[in-house]
Amino acid sequence: MSWPTFRNHFKLRIPAMELTETIRKILSNYGGDNPGTKGNLARFLMQGRLGGTGKMIILPVDQGVEHGPARSFAINAPAYDPIYHHQLALEAGLSAYAAPLGALEVSSEVFPGLVPTILKLNHSNSLSRLKEGADQAIIGSVDDALRLGCSAIGFTIYPGSDASLEMFEEIAELCREAKSVGLPTVLWSYPRGGDLSPEGETAMDVVAYGAHLACQIGAHIIKVKLPSDHLDQGAAKKEFEGSGIAIGSQAERVAEVVRSCFGGRRIVVFSGGAAKGTEAVLDDAKAIRDGGGNGSIIGRNCFRRPRAEAIALLDSMIDIFLGKA
Repeated sequence: MSWPTFRNHFKLRIPAMELTETIRKILSNYGGDNPGTKGNLARFLMQGRLGGTGKMIILPVDQGVEHGPARSFAINAPAYDPIYHHQLALEAGLSAYAAPLGALEVSSEVFPGLVPTILKLNHSNSLSRLKEGADQAIIGSVDDALRLGCSAIGFTIYPGSDASLEMFEEIAELCREAKSVGLPTVLWSYPRGGDLSPEGETAMDVVAYGAHLACQIGAHIIKVKLPSDHLDQGAAKKEFEGSGIAIGSQAERVAEVVRSCFGGRRIVVFSGGAAKGTEAVLDDAKAIRDGGGNGSIIGRNCFRRPRAEAIALLDSMIDIFLGKA
């Protein structure tokens, strides 16, 4: 008996989440996952004002850990409070809110189940002097994610770092554990360390490589930075140029990252990057949309603005992803 027939037969008076054809197609790319994991992916994809479109905007707030509280929040004092961020994601109609363990322990009971949450399991800090061996410490667990009602775990890897192989092993194990209890993995893939120069960290070939590695590790949603048109690795540059891969515009570069994620079979979202003006943020959103990306995961360019200004910015981004701007 089909679900609509079952529902009508027993006159069930409960709301049903009717998946759009777009979301069904995306979920069909995750055939190796169990119903719990795909159900949580569906929750992200059906949540908020972009629900059902295949596009997402996620608010990540881990900058207090990464860069310090004053450096992150002093410009907008209410942002010292984790409840502020959780509420911002909810009020703006976003797809999800991602935060470290401590922040979610403060805010999750205030907004239980109202917006999907992602527990970011590992973090670095700006006091560390690690360079070539860039790494992060694991401070949360899959059990913590379940306890806090999260819909996914998050993790950062640094492809290129001397510590990267250990990071890959850590997240591969955590990803398997999360899948076993129905939680997808959102993987921040930020090449750095080792022999990579600052320019190389956002090079087209390096970002695409990092995104592909995240897919191979088992991530469901891949987060990367927007790439530049620089080609860093000699062997890769030869292939890009020999194959005539177009990378002249930001939209073309987004398309190449998406193609590198199993030919577009994985959800790819792009970082909002360093603090920037409104027009620059909106130009990035248009490039992500035009290149076939699934959306943005944007933090400091929201929470460092006053609430009303942040809501207005997110409204404009949503309109872009909806094709209204």
